[in-house]
Amino acid sequence: MVELSSATAGRAAKSVARRRLALLLKNRWLYAMAIPGLLYFLVFKYLPMWGLLIAFQDYQPTLGMLHSKWVGLKHFERFFFDAAFLRLFTNTIILALYNLVFFFPLPIVMALLLNEIRKEAFKRTIQTIVYVPHFVSWVVVVGITYIFFTTEGGIVNDLLAAVGLPKIDFLLSTDWFRTMIVSQVVWKETGWGTIIFLAALAGVDQQLYEAATIDGAGRMRQLWHITLPAIRSVIVILLILRLGSFLDTGFEQIFLMLNSMNREVGDVFDTYVYDVGIQQGQFSYSTAVGLFKSLIGLVLVVSANRLAKKFGESGLY
Repeated sequence: MVELSSATAGRAAKSVARRRLALLLKNRWLYAMAIPGLLYFLVFKYLPMWGLLIAFQDYQPTLGMLHSKWVGLKHFERFFFDAAFLRLFTNTIILALYNLVFFFPLPIVMALLLNEIRKEAFKRTIQTIVYVPHFVSWVVVVGITYIFFTTEGGIVNDLLAAVGLPKIDFLLSTDWFRTMIVSQVVWKETGWGTIIFLAALAGVDQQLYEAATIDGAGRMRQLWHITLPAIRSVIVILLILRLGSFLDTGFEQIFLMLNSMNREVGDVFDTYVYDVGIQQGQFSYSTAVGLFKSLIGLVLVVSANRLAKKFGESGLY
């Protein structure tokens, strides 16, 4: 009886294996298309994690990771008790909050506005115009900012002078630095961020709008009771993903905008890692700083995901 059961189990296992192989061969081109993406994450996301070990070492390039001295949490303790920690943490959190509060809702609003346009040709034209800034590099964006806001021949300051107002040194001012950073992000990325929301809006059942119109609901009521609930899950998922990169305030953009006058409010974790890691060669210390920032992002993602599930949303996982 036991032998019969074993034979039956063996045949069942072979049958399952044959079905899986047949399914794999049937969809072989789909799996082949996934290979470049998998290689990207393997090479640029997973393999570099091996380098996180040096955060717990006094890493010496001549000795390598296998022979460098292990020091435990020494570099983390040094960072937490460093005089620069509070300044860096404050600057990073404030910029991250500015981006979350002022930038994150704008792609949703723009997607809703674009969704209300009925003439397809006009809608596509507007979409193209708002997508274009995404493809402009940060070097060009900062260059445009300098052209517009410099005190020597800048268009904005020339207009201020023309109406009798004093010129403002936007590029050196600590009061204007964060506003300019967020404004650049809004101009560059708002249009690109609408793509996912427009795709979600395209999947809304049009019969719901027809039924609402028959019941006498106006455009605002349809927006509130049909459109927003339909894309709510997408908004929640993107918000969770956004929190995962909450402290990634953008190295290239901020590095290009920094100068000796605004560094007090503009220096963040990313620029600090560059300064101490690349310029000063403190590889272990800078890795510890970067790892701390990544752990904060992990905690935020897990917490936001649990909170979303608590309120009845599907969450990220």
